[in-house]
Amino acid sequence: MEFSHKSVLLKETIEGLHIKEDGTYVDGTLGGGGHAFYVCERLSGKGRFIGIDQDAAAIEAAGIRLLPYQDHIQIDIIRDNYQKIPQVLKELGISGVDGIVLDLGVSSYQLDTPERGFTYRVDAPLDMRMDQRQEKTAKDIINEYPEAELYRVIRDYGEERFAKNIARHICEARKNKVIETTGELNDIIKAAIPIRARSAGGHPSKRTFQAVRIELNQELTILEQSIDQMIDLLNPRGRICIITFHSLEDRIVKRIFRTNENPCTCPPDFPKCVCGKVSKGKVITKKPILPSEQELEDNKRSKSAKLRIFEKA
Repeated sequence: MEFSHKSVLLKETIEGLHIKEDGTYVDGTLGGGGHAFYVCERLSGKGRFIGIDQDAAAIEAAGIRLLPYQDHIQIDIIRDNYQKIPQVLKELGISGVDGIVLDLGVSSYQLDTPERGFTYRVDAPLDMRMDQRQEKTAKDIINEYPEAELYRVIRDYGEERFAKNIARHICEARKNKVIETTGELNDIIKAAIPIRARSAGGHPSKRTFQAVRIELNQELTILEQSIDQMIDLLNPRGRICIITFHSLEDRIVKRIFRTNENPCTCPPDFPKCVCGKVSKGKVITKKPILPSEQELEDNKRSKSAKLRIFEKA
């Protein structure tokens, strides 16, 4: 299947980066090269672009998409997780960059390729790995996690109000046979949710599948641990643009951006700061940038997208 993914908040992200034609830019979630293409378009021969993604299909697709610029600017495409940006840049001999883009969540390609096991709409093996070099799959979580751990994952990452019942049903079902497919998991979730609740709030499996995917790929943990490092890598006036699709992701980005803008830990009644913590820059987006009505109409998957931008001092 051809890698296809419509980049969300594309115009707003490119504008938010304030691209300098001789700058160095990193896309930590390269995907099919949607944002990357328009970053490279704005770079001169002195510019440099580094694209990182852990999905082999994305790496291949982005390489083809960026071919028109390969002779014009220096482009490095690397298969890894964006948490490794500091190491990747060090190996490339780069000490600072002028912009970083993260477009979080699952690509349309991953969702629309049944055998990847991300979607609850088609019966397929329980996989959900963003990096297929990883051994652990969603099947392992569903079949091996204790009931209390399943409950925690579904409650915290899926914000699912029937998490306890779903976890219990999963544990009961797997006593009889190993749960191997998305279809089997769908049936179990459906049986755990009251009929009246199933008719509201979208597909009954949406939140549980999201929770398992986040746990498997450690998405929130990696995000939490990476933002400070990425801000430290920015050159003066450099910007980081992060697009989230989940309220938990957005809260993490909002909190860490704010802390980098105002890191002071002194009690509010102190007349002046004595902690010595210095601001690293400013939050450009006091409120997140949301998709326009036109984009929502053109791309339904942009519905929950939020863009936040931070600028280094």
